[in-house]
Amino acid sequence: MWFAGPARLVPEAGRPNAQRLGFHLEAGMRVGLFGGSFNPAHEGHAHVAETALHRLNLDKVIWLVSPQNPLKSSAETRPLAERLAGARLRARGSSMIVSDAETRLGSQYTIDTLRVLRARYPGVKFVWVMGADSLATFHRWRGWTQIMREVPVAVISRPWAALKSRTSPAARRFAHARKPASAAATLPDATAPAWVYLTGPLNYASSTAMRERQKRG
Repeated sequence: MWFAGPARLVPEAGRPNAQRLGFHLEAGMRVGLFGGSFNPAHEGHAHVAETALHRLNLDKVIWLVSPQNPLKSSAETRPLAERLAGARLRARGSSMIVSDAETRLGSQYTIDTLRVLRARYPGVKFVWVMGADSLATFHRWRGWTQIMREVPVAVISRPWAALKSRTSPAARRFAHARKPASAAATLPDATAPAWVYLTGPLNYASSTAMRERQKRG
């Protein structure tokens, strides 16, 4: 899930309980929330998730496969079931969970998802995880400042996005809340706004490039 905005959630009586969301979390757990279209999922996504898992000392990373990215054409978005299956192939290990929780919740926007999960799992230490390419355009997400104030955020370096992400409106707006990479393991315990930028070996896989290759046959 990429964008924040007015709540458009399933009415309370029709909302699934925690068990029906497909994962079990307990108070005290450190959990990364990795949202996206995953259209399709690739090794770059796995690199982001695995980097966050290890550098932040997380217990779990939940891949939140969004129903539809509002800034992308629905005609180019593969069916949800196909994207979920592709993400499960890339999300390796018991610490990785692939979920369609946003579809089950009827949540269209990231801020709604974050608030619902925090309410349903009190005591869980959530961190929003994203690639640096997302930070570069984060100011285009509706309600992006509220997201930064809702949970700590971990940004993982991605090819061709280093300069744009580090000089982006979001990076400048919340420069005061940035923690050094050496403090990454403490991020889940931090009070938002707090964020960290993690560099490391780059993975050049790209959903856009994969779709272009498939179009060419």
